Amino acid sequence: MSDSSQTPSLYAAREPIFPRRVSGKFRTLKWVIMAVTLGIYYLLPWIRWDRGPELPDQAVLLDLAGRRFYFFWIEIWPHEFYFVAGLLIMAGLGLFLFTSALGRVWCGYACPQTVWTDLFILVERWIEGDRNARLRLHRQKKWDFKKVRLRVTKWVAWLLIGLATGGAWVFYFADAPTLLQDLVTGQAHPVAYTTMAILTFTTFFFGGFAREQICIYACPWPRIQAAMMDEDTLTVGYRDWRGEPRGKHRKSVEAEQLGDCIDCMACVNVCPMGIDIRDGQQMECITCALCIDACDDIMAKVGKPRGLIDYMALSDETQERAGKPPRPVWKHILRPRTIMYTTLWGGVGLALVFALFIRADINMTVAPVRNPTYVTLSDGTIRNTYDVRLSNKNGEARIFEMSIVGDPTLSVTLEGEKGTKVEVPADSAELQRVYVSAPRDSAPAEAENTGLRLWVEDLTSGERAYRDTTFNGRGN
Repeated sequence: MSDSSQTPSLYAAREPIFPRRVSGKFRTLKWVIMAVTLGIYYLLPWIRWDRGPELPDQAVLLDLAGRRFYFFWIEIWPHEFYFVAGLLIMAGLGLFLFTSALGRVWCGYACPQTVWTDLFILVERWIEGDRNARLRLHRQKKWDFKKVRLRVTKWVAWLLIGLATGGAWVFYFADAPTLLQDLVTGQAHPVAYTTMAILTFTTFFFGGFAREQICIYACPWPRIQAAMMDEDTLTVGYRDWRGEPRGKHRKSVEAEQLGDCIDCMACVNVCPMGIDIRDGQQMECITCALCIDACDDIMAKVGKPRGLIDYMALSDETQERAGKPPRPVWKHILRPRTIMYTTLWGGVGLALVFALFIRADINMTVAPVRNPTYVTLSDGTIRNTYDVRLSNKNGEARIFEMSIVGDPTLSVTLEGEKGTKVEVPADSAELQRVYVSAPRDSAPAEAENTGLRLWVEDLTSGERAYRDTTFNGRGN
């Protein structure tokens, strides 16, 4: 039996990727998107929004203690979770739409893993230099003072970014200025510190060390994106019929037989995933289009037309090989699949907007007390008991009045000698016990229960709401 220590490993160690800096329209677009998305994430909790003296003045707040979600002028209550579900459906349909039209543009431009990795690479480049300098530092075996200084500086910068990321996240769940003061003074809840520690570590590790490994192995999207794409999807590709055969020696006798690709490896050197787009479509490609910027720059320098690497569709390959122009971009984007996704996306959005505008400022739920289902009073009156929860979504206290319409034999009273009226505090819910009574002989003997509709009216605005339930015990 051979020595196990001599058995070769089945897995190759990861070789870090050090993408080269590149300039171009797609790189500029990525900078803009990164600045906008990070700006929104870090700054949004600090925007103030005046809702009145009894409500939080943070524009975006997920108030778990108060069971409320605030988004500027919109306030979502727990029973209105369908708004959140609708937004998630819209996000999924939007992802399907953009993938069907333009491939993995979400992955290449707006995915948090991509955005934070871009930020970490930018910091790494500022501290350690461009690609060649980072490669030399990585391959240097000796840890001298310079290498230690550069690595420690970089890791500290990454940790600060991770700390800011975790800090920004917890600010969405509590008043940001107050929570910041509590965090600094050590008075914040342990959950806040734990959450920040977890997010700091994951941001530091995912953006600094895992990078493309998260996209290749941890994220499921590369494996399911094919279901959203077809031959008309625009994605980053290499025009091999124009670029092959490759060659560097443009002044040789055989130069006329070579394609436009000079095999400069610029497209590979700028790729954050470390792949060669000239090998065809690959699961690792996130269509960030940095290889397009790099190749266009080289083509301009050697006097060749741009577009050797470009956004293109497989359906155009036959036409281009025959020397014909590709189909217009709008024909690739506007096709039955994308139109269907757009229609569904817009339909869900319009339904949410409609529901937002027609929702009432008051709401009620009615739960009959089942033990017992009814009681008989000394005078023979049948009484049912209900737990009614009244929600006042206004910024001031309101007086609500309970009533029953349609059956004059039934009467309603509230527990606590309140008559039929109850005051509900601003932007809160009040649980009220309600008694509904009827004379024993007010219904035929064969009727053991009858339908009942309880109404509540806001005496300030006149707005009304109702819930249907049953009245038990009649005819017994």
